[in-house]
Amino acid sequence: MLASINPLGERSRNQRYWMTVVAYIIGSTVAGAFLGGTLGLVGAPVALPIIALAVVAVLAIAGILFDARAFGTRVPGPRRQVDENWLVTYRGWVYGAGFGAQLGFALVTIVSASATWVAFACALLSGSALAGVVIGSIFGLARALPILAAARVRHPSTLLGLVRRLEGLRPRVARATTAVQGVAAAALVALAVVRAT
Repeated sequence: MLASINPLGERSRNQRYWMTVVAYIIGSTVAGAFLGGTLGLVGAPVALPIIALAVVAVLAIAGILFDARAFGTRVPGPRRQVDENWLVTYRGWVYGAGFGAQLGFALVTIVSASATWVAFACALLSGSALAGVVIGSIFGLARALPILAAARVRHPSTLLGLVRRLEGLRPRVARATTAVQGVAAAALVALAVVRAT
């Protein structure tokens, strides 16, 4: 999205960057909240606290293995991305909200890290629509905010430099995400053991 939605690109399409970005962030946050809340509601009859902790811990560990391609495959999920034709078909706020909603809903576009599945497993196993809304909206907001990294792009060379810097950061971000997921899994296992005794 950074290469498509930035001040340079929006100006070339006669759109207002900030309006597109606000719609994008709102769309992502609301879609994440909707998915999380729905999963929390669906999970209410089956969510048992100790079992939920253990299941999320196992999913987080399995996710780390998928992220490392230990199974010889990528993280499961769709391989589609948003339709770039929207950029020349609709107004900025429409494609901003539409792209944001698809990314916030998470499971209809490329799932590049297992943290996506773990987050929505947490929403499901929370057994609460409210907790699911909180989890989903935080996910949607976190997935949308990187769009702000392109806020100062006014020239093609600036955009190219930004894309290069972000690609250079990708391995470090992946390691940090894996580390946090590992610590969270260990904490969940410990909490499940304490609650079981």
